Amino acid sequence: MKRPVPTIKEIAKRLNISVSTVSRALHNHHSIGLRTKTRVQELAKELNYEPNQTAIFFKQGKTFTIGVILPNLSESFFSSAISGIEDFAKTKKYNVLVGQSHDDEQTEKQLVEAMKTHRVDGMLLSVAKNTRDYSHFDMLRKYEIPLVFFDSIPKKQDIHYVACNLENGMSNAIHFLVKRGHRNIALINGPQTIIASKERLEAYKDALARKRIKIDARYIISTDLSAVDTHKAMEELLALKRRPTAIITFNDYVALDAMQFAKRNGVVLNEDISFVSFANLPICHYMENPPLASVEQFPYEQGNKAAGILWDLLDNPDKTNQEYQKEILESKLVIHNREPQHPSILQA
Repeated sequence: MKRPVPTIKEIAKRLNISVSTVSRALHNHHSIGLRTKTRVQELAKELNYEPNQTAIFFKQGKTFTIGVILPNLSESFFSSAISGIEDFAKTKKYNVLVGQSHDDEQTEKQLVEAMKTHRVDGMLLSVAKNTRDYSHFDMLRKYEIPLVFFDSIPKKQDIHYVACNLENGMSNAIHFLVKRGHRNIALINGPQTIIASKERLEAYKDALARKRIKIDARYIISTDLSAVDTHKAMEELLALKRRPTAIITFNDYVALDAMQFAKRNGVVLNEDISFVSFANLPICHYMENPPLASVEQFPYEQGNKAAGILWDLLDNPDKTNQEYQKEILESKLVIHNREPQHPSILQA
């Protein structure tokens, strides 16, 4: 038979002392004599007694755990963000509970509910691309659980968040390509319903306008970010009489899928068509033909700073629904591969 878990009551009964005396002795309280402390601690060790953390947390009103919900841990962007969160949490002696929404709204809602039920002290969240209803976020206020968003954020004003300046990143990408002679620049964007896609599209249009380049609607294609949809997007672009000489993609994964399709169809990568992407995956640095450049969005820093904001809210509960903290990081264009200057591009 499984041996019952030893409790403070059992120690008190064996030593014929009160439960409160045992509790104080285990915590080295100054009111308990050395002899009693020694007897209690020796018996606790003999019985392999461990404190009931649930009871302790209930008494303190904290679990010292934060919940993190993100689309997919297999993406290096989010694994880097988690590292930033965990590194900060470690300095505050907090545990991190992680859940993956897999970009599904219902899964995201279930995870929020589960973490609320398990009494996490606060949450960090990157919104799933398919999320339309934000009621599960608003619900957390009722339970006084602070929430901080990072990277993918909902279109709401009354939230705390950390994000990267996508407008600046897109502007730098367009400038980089135009400087190398490109004027036929396409955009393979993400789903139209997510904020990041809308921000990229507006920034793309603004950047082209500043360069006095006419916007061609045929060069703008939205995808669901899957390889199949990206291949369809490339098929459309390659079928154009006037093909783009450069393509900016929603992220590195889309870039890699687009480049794979282009290569299969006889396109010389970064010569016939140049590619620039967002995110700057570590794998790009080891590829023979990576995107020409990537917009670094600093996932580690986003996660770390979001955890810092959450800690501030936990430490100062009155701030949760009064002073909304919003931090924007500046992106950086990272060049992977220098493009040869071809007359055909310069004349395009």
